[in-house]
Amino acid sequence: MERTEFLHKVGVNQLIAAFDLIPDILFWVKDTDSRILHGNQHFIEHQGFRSLDQILFKTDFDFSPKHLAFQYVNDDKRVMQGYVVTDRLELNYTDRGELGWFSTSKHVLKDEQGKIIGTYGVTRHLQKTSKALSHVKAIEAPVEYIRSHFHRHIGIEELAELAHLSVSALERRFKKHLAKTPNQYINEVRLENARKLLVETQLPVSQVAYQCGFAEPSYFSKQFKRLFGDVPSKLRETIEG
Repeated sequence: MERTEFLHKVGVNQLIAAFDLIPDILFWVKDTDSRILHGNQHFIEHQGFRSLDQILFKTDFDFSPKHLAFQYVNDDKRVMQGYVVTDRLELNYTDRGELGWFSTSKHVLKDEQGKIIGTYGVTRHLQKTSKALSHVKAIEAPVEYIRSHFHRHIGIEELAELAHLSVSALERRFKKHLAKTPNQYINEVRLENARKLLVETQLPVSQVAYQCGFAEPSYFSKQFKRLFGDVPSKLRETIEG
């Protein structure tokens, strides 16, 4: 039997059902409007539901905090434009509402003619994977410090001291585990928190910038657009519209 014939006989449903055999994996499939078409049982329960029918054709806005939903949907759009997310380390909420380390991969989904029809992805909770978590431990202290003190100036030297490393060793570990420098990570944490304030409050954009550690609103807007694809004022218009 040829490979193509075999795959057709097996069927997509049987193949994706294999993700239910892996308890620490969240797997999902979305259409081009970021609506859920499939999720394994762990993904469904992570959202607080029991069956696929309860989340079918819903988007992240139906079960995630608004600022996080914007992040997920924006990721979907970028993936469909050619951006590939592979083993990205990120802090996110567990199904118990606690912050934990996750590794996420997302890819575009195409039909047999090559037309983009959606996205699919997997997320793994690293707390259940001791080897992966041991790697993250190497930068856990400076990462937690950044997330707690992003609103003020943070020197690389103080982060290195927290991690009991030299500055060069700290930078190497950030590059290895997060694929970015400490300064890049600080900037992204500030921008993530700025987006949350833009979504959840009516604070002026300039005030959001200052509260998140940016001295110049113009620089803040430039960095925000680079990471999220729109300037802060445009995001506000989308929310209010």
